[in-house]
Amino acid sequence: MLISNSNPRRLAACLALALASALAAVPALAQGFIGRTLNVPVPGGVAVVPLGDAAQAPQVSYAGRRVMVIRDSDRRWIALVGIPLGTKPGRQALRVQGGPAAAFEVRAKEYATQHITLKNRRQVSPDPEDLKRIERELDQQLAVYRAYREGVVPSNVMLDRPVGGRLSSPFGLRRFFNGEARNPHSGLDFAVPAGTPVKAPAAGRVALVGDYFFNGKTVFLDHGQGFVSMFCHLSAIDVKPGDEVARGAVVGKVGATGRATGPHLHWNVSLNDARVDPALFIGAAKRP
Repeated sequence: MLISNSNPRRLAACLALALASALAAVPALAQGFIGRTLNVPVPGGVAVVPLGDAAQAPQVSYAGRRVMVIRDSDRRWIALVGIPLGTKPGRQALRVQGGPAAAFEVRAKEYATQHITLKNRRQVSPDPEDLKRIERELDQQLAVYRAYREGVVPSNVMLDRPVGGRLSSPFGLRRFFNGEARNPHSGLDFAVPAGTPVKAPAAGRVALVGDYFFNGKTVFLDHGQGFVSMFCHLSAIDVKPGDEVARGAVVGKVGATGRATGPHLHWNVSLNDARVDPALFIGAAKRP
């Protein structure tokens, strides 16, 4: 393309337009490693939102919950936003304290359906006493998911697999137990034998352990800034609340406790109280 230099303003405008087009054609070059790897803004996914390169980390919230803010590989601040499964496609706003608002677009995603048959009818339709227990246990677990440890930078956000073995039930399945609709599958399952050691995918503090109606023997590991792993259906728990756990340390062993049809590990990952697809963090997700 030939551009006449007889009009300096026109020349500058054309050059600016050409530069903007070039940058738009290669958006990945403007992102750090985490942004390129984890930004999958769908229901049950993660939005990585750039926040600039200020000296101090900005404070960010989404839907009333504090959001993790860390530096990416390019040294710029980013917000890692967990997107709840029930979020509708469209524009979502962040609140940035002391700075301009930020936003991201949620894309549509459809999840598959799974039908499961359970012999224990109480695990499908709990009786009144079971429901009281379930409510108490849910309150305990939600308190962990909603906690935000200020000033703690997660040791890593690209996680290790807690166990080896085959991935079985993926995240987000719309589930039916004995033909009755229930909540979508909020984690990732690994088909591994009972007794397999379960290892911490990142360093963290043990926030809660228990033996729950649905989850069975369970460990919650707080990695910092609203980033939580939960491991359930365990046969044994090897940690206690308050323990500081190193990456790769054993937290328990695989089992089939709670509402489970056989031995496997169910692993949840939560960001800002939104359960998100753990496969994103281990490089095993099918990107849309």
